[in-house]
Amino acid sequence: MPKNLDDIFINKDLTIKNAMKQMDKSSKKILFVVDKEQKLLGTITDGDIRRWILSEGDLNEKVDKIYNKKPVYVKKGISKKGVRKIILETAIESLPLVDEKMHIVDVFFWRELIKDDEERSQKQANLKIPVVIMAGGQGSRLDPFTRILPKALIPVGDKPVAEVIIDNFLQHISGDIYLILGYKGEMIKSYFDNTPVNYRIIYIYEGKNPLGTIGGLKLLPQDFPDTFFISNCDTIIKAEYDDIYDFHRKKGYDMTIISSMQHFLVPYGVVEISSGGELKKIEEKPEYDFLVNTGMYVVEKKILKYIPSRKVFHATDLIKAVKKHNGRIGVYPVSEKSWLDIGQWESYKETTKNLLETL
Repeated sequence: MPKNLDDIFINKDLTIKNAMKQMDKSSKKILFVVDKEQKLLGTITDGDIRRWILSEGDLNEKVDKIYNKKPVYVKKGISKKGVRKIILETAIESLPLVDEKMHIVDVFFWRELIKDDEERSQKQANLKIPVVIMAGGQGSRLDPFTRILPKALIPVGDKPVAEVIIDNFLQHISGDIYLILGYKGEMIKSYFDNTPVNYRIIYIYEGKNPLGTIGGLKLLPQDFPDTFFISNCDTIIKAEYDDIYDFHRKKGYDMTIISSMQHFLVPYGVVEISSGGELKKIEEKPEYDFLVNTGMYVVEKKILKYIPSRKVFHATDLIKAVKKHNGRIGVYPVSEKSWLDIGQWESYKETTKNLLETL
């Protein structure tokens, strides 16, 4: 076999939860369901898992419940030009090559096959909406680093985190970038003013008083587009932003929260008691799964009316206000490792390591 594909092969009896973990481990967005002889049975993608989560499906169910039993594939003998044509026409990320008995002998990946920058840009940067990055906070969780640098300029590899965030967006979006600045904002502006970029940056200053995690949105111009992305400057999401946008628009949401499925293992026996202290049961090292807020959103401009002028206002306050006024808020799940958080020292080293491995 031309490459080791074991990490993207699973059997149909694997649980959806374990399939998620394996997908994260492989850094691919697809797994191939095969039998013992590596005969292709179907595929499971991050989108299949996302739809299952949104339907409130049990993650302990088998992948047999959700995998695609009619996958796209090609047979041995096809030319590389033919493979490229199929990948470009179908916009799929990967394409298995099978023999006459349907055994997988190779897998073609879009990122490896489509090298031309023009072809990449045609597939990716086709969504023209603005991105707002909230870069005004002091980053107190990263003290003492942020006594010298603003959080947006903390290095991730050879770039500051704000530039990494922008680069990720530009793979799918070609709109303007708005940086809402506060603490050490001139340093952030100076960096981007002296760095060659092929996109337009608009700077908005909160002033002397911080406005919370989302209060600065009130300073956006009146003619701002109706739909836009918001991101904290310490959260990196590896996802299909055009798919997030389509999800938000098709569902008619006023706000969509990009959330990450996080797995937590309690390393102890968890005790449950009845009134009076008698033991009801004990569960050894239980595991829990939660969708957590990553700090990235898609927002409709009309809900900005709920943000007060020149006052501290957080994303949680806006969410409550939208719900209070019967607005609709969606949740778009991404996998655990699709969210890279550099907002605190405990996760900074691990996050930068994981990100550099995927670049």
